[in-house]
Amino acid sequence: MALPRKVRIVEVGPRDGLQNEPGELPTRIKLELIGRLADAGLPAIEATAFVSPKWIPQMADHSEVLEGIRRKPGVSYPVLTPNLKGFEAALAAGATEVAIFGAASEAFSKKNINCSIAESLERFGKVAAAARGANVRLRGYVSCVVGCPYEGDVAPEAVAQVARALHAMGCYEVSLGDTVGVGTPRKTQAMIEACARHVPIAQLAGHYHDTYGQALANIYASLELGMATFDASVAGLGGCPYAAGASGNVATEDVVYLLHGLGIETGVDLERLAETGRWICSVLGRESSSKVGRALAARFEKAKNAA
Repeated sequence: MALPRKVRIVEVGPRDGLQNEPGELPTRIKLELIGRLADAGLPAIEATAFVSPKWIPQMADHSEVLEGIRRKPGVSYPVLTPNLKGFEAALAAGATEVAIFGAASEAFSKKNINCSIAESLERFGKVAAAARGANVRLRGYVSCVVGCPYEGDVAPEAVAQVARALHAMGCYEVSLGDTVGVGTPRKTQAMIEACARHVPIAQLAGHYHDTYGQALANIYASLELGMATFDASVAGLGGCPYAAGASGNVATEDVVYLLHGLGIETGVDLERLAETGRWICSVLGRESSSKVGRALAARFEKAKNAA
């Protein structure tokens, strides 16, 4: 199969990337990050999560963030809503797209959201019905699609069954998340092929962590099967909580560089994206996890010093 000519990137840095950052990040910084990402050409930016501040303190300002976004035409700003209470709060703050988050591993589901997979799907069904009634778009996530920190390998068909359930309840797209980053191209393709027997490939997305350095290889393997939507996080923000010191989300800069090198359109300005990565890393006082971001930063500094 020929590679897609165009790929849509869903930027998850403002939510998935920042949610575990220590210390409270000012709302104005989050809003500036979202604005810079939109100006760099990202078509979808996951803005925040309507979850209890008790569990994720960094997302306590979710309403202020969503209400404060300078919305750019053509850009979507989905927010995570794990239950009906979260959905209702998001709707009140002006949400036009929400996301629900399930798992393909029973152990992970019970550890992460304190219920079985079946119970989680029942809970999500209520959110889906409310979203339909309010004319709000619904995206689904499945975590642990290749491996689980508690169960080990996850069977492709187990992932497919959850993906099918999310699609059936109205998710326009289902994002397949390698939460612990243990996937390899062959395992990733087997998982996608199982899911594509139940959900059209055009409605599947890849969300790959780079814990073992396989994220870009898994993206290429997914492209070979026709997948054309991928989640990524600017500067690789967001670590992997199940592997101490390991990288988590694949960096958006690295994904864009790969795709542009393949002649695939993204609509993203790599230079502006890399500049945004440098800026947020300076705010957070950390080095970028993006290899492309670091290379462009070095080139930028060299040019500045030569001027």
